[in-house]
Amino acid sequence: MRQPHVDDYVRLLTDIPELSLHRGEVGVVRSTWFAPTTAYEVEFHPVGLPVRTRALLMAEQVQVEEGSLHGAEPVAAS
Repeated sequence: MRQPHVDDYVRLLTDIPELSLHRGEVGVVRSTWFAPTTAYEVEFHPVGLPVRTRALLMAEQVQVEEGSLHGAEPVAAS
């Protein structure tokens, strides 16, 4: 499994109750931190909350989502 990069979609692997984030939610990597260890700032749009939530997460807390997150590819209008 590859490491996340900025603008990658990632899936949360653990609950973070203090931020109302739940395992399985998908967010976007906004920045990468390298010291003292690698971490990722991920932006989420929690269901039922009117604001975006950002969390600083360790690599073991996220999984990169490959492919489309929306199922079918968009169809061009004719």
